[in-house]
Amino acid sequence: MTAAVFVLVLAVGGGAYLGWPGGPERPAGPVAKESTRPSRTAGTPSPSAKPSPTPSEIPTTEEIAQRRRSGEAGAWIVDDRTDLPRRNIPTEDLWIFGGAAVQAVYKKVAAHRLSDGAELWSLALPTPVCETPVNPTPDGKVVVVLQNVEAWTGTRCNQLWMIDLRTGKAGWHKQLTETGAGDDTIMVDSAVSGGTFAVVQSMKAAAYRVVDGTKAYDIPLENPGKCYPGRVAGGRRLLVIADCAISALEKAYSQLREADPATGKVRWRYRTEPGWAVGQVLSVDPVVITTVRKASNGDDWRVVALGPDGRARRTIDPRPQGITHCGDSVDTSDNAQACRQAFVGGGLVLLGDTDRIGAYDLGTGKLVWGVKAGGTSYGYYPLRVGPGRTGFVYQLGAGGSPGRVFRVGPGGVDTIKDVLRLPVATARVEFGMGVVGQNAYTGDRLVIVPSGLNGDDARHEPRMLSFAP
Repeated sequence: MTAAVFVLVLAVGGGAYLGWPGGPERPAGPVAKESTRPSRTAGTPSPSAKPSPTPSEIPTTEEIAQRRRSGEAGAWIVDDRTDLPRRNIPTEDLWIFGGAAVQAVYKKVAAHRLSDGAELWSLALPTPVCETPVNPTPDGKVVVVLQNVEAWTGTRCNQLWMIDLRTGKAGWHKQLTETGAGDDTIMVDSAVSGGTFAVVQSMKAAAYRVVDGTKAYDIPLENPGKCYPGRVAGGRRLLVIADCAISALEKAYSQLREADPATGKVRWRYRTEPGWAVGQVLSVDPVVITTVRKASNGDDWRVVALGPDGRARRTIDPRPQGITHCGDSVDTSDNAQACRQAFVGGGLVLLGDTDRIGAYDLGTGKLVWGVKAGGTSYGYYPLRVGPGRTGFVYQLGAGGSPGRVFRVGPGGVDTIKDVLRLPVATARVEFGMGVVGQNAYTGDRLVIVPSGLNGDDARHEPRMLSFAP
């Protein structure tokens, strides 16, 4: 592709158009000025060190509707006043199923109707949730993991509970077994693929049948004493990430394998180069991952697209366009499917960052299009690949201005079109929730949830916020 395909985007609330690094500037309105993208080498905050939102008055859905301006999206808000401990409580994975947005927080799972935010059901849990899989089974069942006791420290994450998202009813529950031989449950990681629930306990992993909790198989150690399962990824495929040769940084590597969810049989294996690790799983079908050189603190990273046999078919380096790893997140010890700044579809991988986003062809590795904001920006989050290799992007609002969802693709600045203009009435709560939260895009509806809630009333935030035309 040539520089002619690069497109330019206007910053939220007005500002300057800027060309992509390495491409020509193409002003289309106000005179361009230098981007205020924070530099990690200049002593300013990194993109991951986003400003802390200031608590503000939370409007009701009715108040948002009354203040709605012409051309703005409609919105609903969930302001859950469930009593929480006076500390930050992390929110868990957001599930979209059966016309509802469902999420577990602390000792409660609640489903809200997508059309209007009304609560469809809620389920009280005996102890706090400590782990959830990214996705449910195709028929809407999940297995969540609870703490063994209600305490802040000294707990185990070992209580499995199956929940039917269609009805909000709890099914079976059981306790994970600990033998003391590398299978403690201080921290666990889980995934669902088909009808199988896979869970990593410390340095061992096993799979269970979601329907009844029966143990299906142990996920075997490969190269015992050298490689240990660390994380799992689910969806249409089950992937297991193992950490190998962990005692030597320059020799440590990751092994990724696909397992048959029903039997555990290994279908293929992929191994990183020594000194490199699997960062995030961006997609399981096709398999697209990031790899990170351990000694670089995340600065040296790649996107790797694997073929059906697990062999690398294309490696992409987004660094020349100034894109950092998952918005400057380099954590490879937690959820393997937590990169909010990436979306894979239609033969493309969309990669967002604080003030830019680019689309890369998974077949050729070439940049198809890219946009960059002028002025202050706090996040571009890819949502979907549309017809004609277009991308749908959520641009987080900033400076009291609301965000938007826009569509962009090859062909120049004229391809940029707003899909949703978010309301001014929710700008401050949108920023507070979206700056470090999660989002989902289903149909033409955007759903945003914060990364955590606080039991301190002075720091209270809404539970969910959603927008649609």
